[in-house]
Amino acid sequence: MTENAYTRRDDSSSNNDNGDDGRGVGRMTGAVLVTSGTGKTGRRVVERLAALGVPARSGSRSGDVPFDWQDDTGWEAALRGTEAAYVAYYPDLAVPGAAEAMAAFGRTAAACGVRRVVLLSGRGEPQAVVAEEALRGAVGATEVTVVRSAFFAQNFSEGALLDGVIGGELVFPAGTTAEPFLDLDDLADVVVAALTGDGHAGAVYELTGPRSLTFEQAAEELGRAAGRPVRYVPVTVPAYASLLEESGVSEAEAGFLAELFATLLDGHNAATTDGVKRVLGREPKEFADFACEAARDGAWHG
Repeated sequence: MTENAYTRRDDSSSNNDNGDDGRGVGRMTGAVLVTSGTGKTGRRVVERLAALGVPARSGSRSGDVPFDWQDDTGWEAALRGTEAAYVAYYPDLAVPGAAEAMAAFGRTAAACGVRRVVLLSGRGEPQAVVAEEALRGAVGATEVTVVRSAFFAQNFSEGALLDGVIGGELVFPAGTTAEPFLDLDDLADVVVAALTGDGHAGAVYELTGPRSLTFEQAAEELGRAAGRPVRYVPVTVPAYASLLEESGVSEAEAGFLAELFATLLDGHNAATTDGVKRVLGREPKEFADFACEAARDGAWHG
């Protein structure tokens, strides 16, 4: 999943011989543009780059580095002088116009001499693959790495499902489908490894958590961590779209999101992958650990 309303995460060494710290970092130190830099994934990437001493430009509509996916007139200024870019497209790579935006961004990045691009994509989204290919086709010799993510665990602590956890009812159109929820700390670590380390050019990493849970099981885990009952309430896609509209989401966006979730949660994404371990040399974070950490940090004190 990419940076829509629901998608807005040691100690082991990986088996590589890049001569770095075991996570593929340390090769590149030039400036990195982080698009959607104040979003859930972007701010984590910025924090990690800063910790490594890599200059990061946090691009957003109202930030120090102006960047708006709906206005390409500012893209060149944001990219000029950078060596790499993290691309987190809002609202989602599957929306109409995303492929065109990726092609335009790719051409601009190539013209600015950007060496490397890491693209956040959605796991199991056919239309997102079209956007991925549009970027690849436009960047010329620029290296591209694609990170396809499972459903973010932090959607329950920072995203649109936060209020449901606080209120004790998770209303969502997932039925009994299992999903291998991914912690954003793991995602950010993979992104930074691909941005700063060698050996990732052309790679496509599918990232998941270590096990798959139904939303009912996830609700139980969240309830245990929060110290109060959390119940999963399955609804139909049309009913969920109506609920989104009632909460202020436009009819078009509500319909898109509801249909997107129906596509993502039809069972084809239920299996786990070894993507996190391939890049970082360690297992991804357990959902129960995410829930305990979020509770400890006060995510559900509302």
